[in-house]
Amino acid sequence: MYAKSLFNGFGVNAMKLYFAPNSGFLMQTLSIVIPAYNEGPTIHRILNKIKAVTLVAGMQKEIIIVNDCSKDNTEEAIFSYQAANADMPITYYKHEVNMGKGAALHTGIQKATGDYVIIQDADLEYDPEEYNILLKPLLEGFADVVYGTRFMGGNPHRILFFWHSIGNRWLTTASNMLTNLNLTDMETCYKVFRREIIQGIKLEEKRFGFEPEVTAKISRVPKIRLYEVGISYYGRTYEEGKKIGWRDAFRALYCIVKYNIFKK
Repeated sequence: MYAKSLFNGFGVNAMKLYFAPNSGFLMQTLSIVIPAYNEGPTIHRILNKIKAVTLVAGMQKEIIIVNDCSKDNTEEAIFSYQAANADMPITYYKHEVNMGKGAALHTGIQKATGDYVIIQDADLEYDPEEYNILLKPLLEGFADVVYGTRFMGGNPHRILFFWHSIGNRWLTTASNMLTNLNLTDMETCYKVFRREIIQGIKLEEKRFGFEPEVTAKISRVPKIRLYEVGISYYGRTYEEGKKIGWRDAFRALYCIVKYNIFKK
């Protein structure tokens, strides 16, 4: 009965994955990479959400936080949280100079040791409760990479900036035209990769060009199986700490062209 409930909704392939013949229970791990810059006020809240999540099939968590030389109390907040939650598998890294979100992701991805790697922003815009939804196509053996799209499904979405949504869709369309993919949300934070795939890609973009770069390079992996699933989105205003702006949109466009045409 326990095994049946554990894999409810995840199909036979997931059962085979975790109960391989003559090998016993194969425990797997999800590496959660968190780039953090000036997230002192909220970092404990996202870590609490991650702690509360029970992953399917008893999958373990590996939490990797990369502090990109924050100027606030982010480091103190992380140390305090670690001390109060010694049972949490948190590994902490710090950049001595600010290098950008992409650089923090490079560090976290290369340090990951889990079977799968997911990107998690340190703010509260994305909900860790949806990890299992994102993992499902991977665990069932259908996908190698899964993107969480904010533009599909019936999950909650905060209503904020019209021109941001238009910009996101326009950038996704431009990316799709050059990658020959039909993504609905290239700029999403939530991306899950088989670890060997993402660690096998040479990543260059140090700041917010990570999304178009990794999408361009993933699209060229032979026989890659890329899926999307609908996710929630609890967006922030600039007063609440949102950092991305129109300059980043132009950089994303530049990266779409650069990594799809000039740096294949």
